[in-house]
Amino acid sequence: MTFTSSPASSAADSALQAEVQQFYAWQMHLLDSGEADAWAETFTEDGVFAANAHPEPARGRETIRTAAAKAAAQRAEEGVQVRHWLGMLDVRPQEDGSVVALSYALIVNTPLGGSPQVHLSTTCRDVLVRGEAGGWLVSDRQVKRDDLA
Repeated sequence: MTFTSSPASSAADSALQAEVQQFYAWQMHLLDSGEADAWAETFTEDGVFAANAHPEPARGRETIRTAAAKAAAQRAEEGVQVRHWLGMLDVRPQEDGSVVALSYALIVNTPLGGSPQVHLSTTCRDVLVRGEAGGWLVSDRQVKRDDLA
């Protein structure tokens, strides 16, 4: 991933940064609470979730919803609480009104009665677009695990 832009510097840039940060806080709370339906609604109808750990991207909100529900059920069965921690957020407004958001994500697993452990370290590149209600939606998410080529 090549970084070529400078950090946010204007009041408008700072407001956008805060707005996108709040979106991610809400989105990750949904995911970590096992609310697969609500989490999937944070993607566009034709949204894409691609990861270098998966052979094929999940395409479309319904496919994303099904995958999230399956993962939530598996975590519940295993008795593992998962927390996604996003940081080092770089928000880049685009001319078409979309935003490219780059971040690092740590996934922490805590087994019931156990100690938390960092499970994965990743980078995340999202393209965010405004939804009909004015909030952000993910149209394209690219996750790259650090331990995979």
